[in-house]
Amino acid sequence: MLWSLTKIVLFVVIIAALALGAGMLTETGGAMRILVAGWEFTIGPMQAVVLGVVLFVAVWLLLKVLGLLGATVRFLNGDETAISRYFDRNRERKGYRALSEGMMALASGEARLALTRAQTAERLLGKPELTTLLVAQAAEAAGDRKRATDAYKLLLSDEKTRFVGVRGLLQQKLAEGDRETALKLAEKAFQLRPKHAETQDLLLKLQSDAGDWSGARATLGAKLKTGSLPKDVYRRRDAVLALQQAQTVFDDNASIEAREAAIEANRMSPDLIPAAAMAARGYVAKGDKKHATRVLKKAWDVMPHPDLAAAFAEIEPEETPAERLKRFKTLTSLRTDSEETKMLQAELLVAAEEFPAARRALGDVATQHPTQRSLAILAAIARGEGADDTVVRGLVAQAIAAPRGPQWCCDKCQAIHAAWHPICDNCGSFDTLTWREPPVSSDAPPGLAELLPLMEARPEPPQPEPEPEDATDADATGEQLRLDDIARRAN
Repeated sequence: MLWSLTKIVLFVVIIAALALGAGMLTETGGAMRILVAGWEFTIGPMQAVVLGVVLFVAVWLLLKVLGLLGATVRFLNGDETAISRYFDRNRERKGYRALSEGMMALASGEARLALTRAQTAERLLGKPELTTLLVAQAAEAAGDRKRATDAYKLLLSDEKTRFVGVRGLLQQKLAEGDRETALKLAEKAFQLRPKHAETQDLLLKLQSDAGDWSGARATLGAKLKTGSLPKDVYRRRDAVLALQQAQTVFDDNASIEAREAAIEANRMSPDLIPAAAMAARGYVAKGDKKHATRVLKKAWDVMPHPDLAAAFAEIEPEETPAERLKRFKTLTSLRTDSEETKMLQAELLVAAEEFPAARRALGDVATQHPTQRSLAILAAIARGEGADDTVVRGLVAQAIAAPRGPQWCCDKCQAIHAAWHPICDNCGSFDTLTWREPPVSSDAPPGLAELLPLMEARPEPPQPEPEPEDATDADATGEQLRLDDIARRAN
């Protein structure tokens, strides 16, 4: 609007200036004498101006005629397109001007103006590899999705612009939420440009979301070949994908293939805890307990974890608590300074009813780093040593209000997951879950901590009359049963 007003004002000013100049020339009384080949011409100021304009037009026409004659000579000498190029030169110049203006308008955020200029350039130039893409992008910016889709489809017909067309349609399908079609388009784009880094990343994400782990591993291999992914990162992520592939095969009850995939994942990344646990279970299913023990021992030495202990217990599921305590020395003799090792040793001793030894094994874990698990173990030890119910109830209350301890947390969005996954369910990031302490705000609700003093100070209920020696435990209180469960959880 402002630009239109400016042009109108400028036009009026120019007309006024010309009128003023013409008036001044008319009022001038002088004359101009011109001598040409013995001829003398006398003209006034206004006539001189008109003569200058006529000469300018004549020179311009002469140049045009000479250009046409040159094109005609070239045509007669065998250049069949010389004359057509001469007449199209002005049209092409206007087309490129419209194309330039459309690009500037698109960059400036004027989508409608960009679309108009793009359509003008398309009509004048006849070069779809230049104009159709601008039309598509301008139509998208203007909200005309149908026009943009038609333009992208036109780009598919030319081999030089096919990748751009596929990529444009891919972005449209992603915006619409049609991930199934987007996956097919991403696969086509990957076939056209296998070295395109953005296409590789997008295809990898879509394949992972769709559960196509074999395809995702192939895409990851392509990223390694093109040099866009370091080898150590490739091995880790390929192990993650192999692990998910193994879990999928387990779901299909094909344990042989799953076992092989899990073992391969563990071989590629020995520090990947889920891969080590699954590989060990695969060896156990095969009857190879020696290799299962070796895998879990190696993973435990890298980072002790409850999932590794659970998989180690499955190697001999029928053993007694005393036998399990002895066999678990393979793990508990490693990383003895780790809290996980201390708590595991204490749980095994509680299950074997060796409560003083369990207290020594636990050490100061429950006081230096109180968590629900460490305080529950301490309550079970106190219960086994015959401590007063008030003391045991106080420890249970502290366990309820204490932090949960390490969990699977996303390094990007800090979301907590009950089990490990290759992709964060919250933010969709790949391979970002690590076993660590969650943020403080993610722990137990503050209301439990506020109730802790009341729970500890609760008056002791009246003691029932002593039962005969042959009486059963059927009348035990719910509190006692819960503590018995805590004492037996490691068995």
